Amino acid sequence: MNGSSAGMSTADMRARVAEAQAIQSERYRRLPIYWNSELYGASLRRYANPGPEGARMLHSLLENLGLSMRSYDRILKLSRTIADLEGAEQISSAHIAEALQYRNLDKAPAGEEYES
Repeated sequence: MNGSSAGMSTADMRARVAEAQAIQSERYRRLPIYWNSELYGASLRRYANPGPEGARMLHSLLENLGLSMRSYDRILKLSRTIADLEGAEQISSAHIAEALQYRNLDKAPAGEEYES
């Protein structure tokens, strides 16, 4: 996803996804949720905490890009998933930047691509 998977086989990627799913399963074993996408409110703030640097980055994005709180939450959820795919405990600013790139790709008008 972030360049480290370049040249990764389908089997290797499948294994990484299975590991990320196992991480999420263990993390949420006592909650009525299974995936990062189901996080909201206090659970989102607890399990997808971006740390001080990541929080500053997200707040800056919120102000400079005019992101809604819904977009903010969606970026946090995706950042948590990217961190899980890397086996990272903490969400980093690199995970947030990658999640924002995917969000921008989703917003590209049909037939247009964003430069990276």
